[in-house]
Amino acid sequence: MTNFNVIGIGNAIVDVISHGEDTFLDHMGIEKGIMQLVERDRAEVLYAAMKDRVETPGGSVANTIAGLGTLGLSTAFIGKVKDDALGRFYAKGMEDAGTAFPNPPSQTAQAPTSRSMIFVSPDGERSMNTYLGAGADLGSADVPAGLFDAGGILFLEGYLFDKDDGKTAFAEASRLMHAAGGKSGITLSDPFCADRHRADFQRLITEEMDFVIGNEAEWTTLYQTKDLDAALDQASAVCETVVCTRSGDPVQLRRGAERTEVPVTRVVPVDATGAGDQFAAGFLYGYARGQSLEISGRMGVIAAAEVIGHVGPRPKADLKTLFKDAGLI
Repeated sequence: MTNFNVIGIGNAIVDVISHGEDTFLDHMGIEKGIMQLVERDRAEVLYAAMKDRVETPGGSVANTIAGLGTLGLSTAFIGKVKDDALGRFYAKGMEDAGTAFPNPPSQTAQAPTSRSMIFVSPDGERSMNTYLGAGADLGSADVPAGLFDAGGILFLEGYLFDKDDGKTAFAEASRLMHAAGGKSGITLSDPFCADRHRADFQRLITEEMDFVIGNEAEWTTLYQTKDLDAALDQASAVCETVVCTRSGDPVQLRRGAERTEVPVTRVVPVDATGAGDQFAAGFLYGYARGQSLEISGRMGVIAAAEVIGHVGPRPKADLKTLFKDAGLI
């Protein structure tokens, strides 16, 4: 198989994006600004209520991997979709964007292809309502061993821990990557995710992960403290590289005794969907190229700023040109 610089593994979800006023969110019982898991019936109700749908292949880590692909890295995404209309749309969309999608749509998947109904408020905040369909049934049997022969970087999605099969997929992928001499890392995904899987995440960070990316709420939730420094101290004591995004506040990055802050220019986002995903893409581009913590963090900030300037979770501008304009490459 192709030698991949970065391999992602996570929920293969079709993002369905629509605008929604705060009054609409209240009326529909949607909690603003977080990701909520919904059942199939609820997903159908919300989908029918969307007034201006934009559909795109999504999923947190899939968005990151797609961003890395636009930067010229060789990328693959391990996910699971059903052989239905959305599943075929997803697989084709990933391939068309230049990211290998090694698992073909499954004819035996029990659940429909996963989808997330994302309502974007006037302030740019996004409220995600995710139906964990076929994508959440990804297991170790869905991890193609040959992808990892050349090593590289593995990026795992915390959301996939919501089912036991996902945990087996993580374990197998991480084992294969480390056996090939590569690096493994994870995104904490969401404060509720960090709360649900606290013990598993803490074990992963201590025993298996070379880098971890999360935001302030995720880190403080994971370590059950209101003191961000205390949370990051615990993580950096057991993990090589630790990254914390903080919305409009400076990003904090740690590698051993090295500590770096990268400033962020506060703006009102058009659509905050994908901000964390594309920060990860920018950071991992620098990480994969052996750049310093500061340069990698600045790349992440630029990528995040680009994606919040338009609707949709993936870059529209040429990120490499933006990095060049900033003097980073």
